[in-house]
Amino acid sequence: MADASVPSPGTPQEVLAGLGELARRVRAAQRGAWFPLLLLGVLTLGGILVGRFTHKVETVPCPPGDPAGGTGCTLISQGSPVYWTVGLALAYVATAFFYIRRSRGRGVGTPVRPYVLAGIALVGLVAATQIWSLRHGMPGPGEPLDFWGLRLDADSATTLFLERLTGNATVVGLPLLVLARVERSRALLLLAAAYLAIELVPLRPGGWGIPATSPWSAVPHFAAPGVLLLLGALGFALAELSDRRTRS
Repeated sequence: MADASVPSPGTPQEVLAGLGELARRVRAAQRGAWFPLLLLGVLTLGGILVGRFTHKVETVPCPPGDPAGGTGCTLISQGSPVYWTVGLALAYVATAFFYIRRSRGRGVGTPVRPYVLAGIALVGLVAATQIWSLRHGMPGPGEPLDFWGLRLDADSATTLFLERLTGNATVVGLPLLVLARVERSRALLLLAAAYLAIELVPLRPGGWGIPATSPWSAVPHFAAPGVLLLLGALGFALAELSDRRTRS
């Protein structure tokens, strides 16, 4: 008869297995990604309405040498930095309260501090960048954009990429990567990567058949990432509910 190694109750193998299961349950109790995703999704879709009501089309003098100088050039402005700065700051503060309240109710710690601090710090940095760039007002047609002292061509590919990068890609996408790390969630990591890809892909003027002069021209920019965030919130909420039912 061959000898077999069978762990007896209380062996190190069983203790380690029990600790691993306990750690998994603690991490599951700490997670709540559906809540920040819900807030960010609603805030992003709200940007469509903000763009609708702040849309402005003006005729301004064209730069010297422009063929359309006699008729004037069209300057389109849309959006509100105040909406995003205040809205995102409130979203991160609300997320902190949500995680803290949940951790106290369940008797576990919360890993949300790096996410909230990263989000608020990046919101402040982006807001400062926008204030610096627009401290002399909206650049007119042909005028360079001041990016922390760098005079950039407003229509160049580099400038357009920096504008996308210093927008929601930074204040929403990068903190989501931090949250995926602290929650050890591969699903959230994939969602954050998909969000960043959407935000950084350049949109052609007149995307979705909506011209830049339309009050609804913000729809192509905010609809896709907003819906992605809301779908992510729904998916994580359903997964949490299913896990809770399984454990009960």
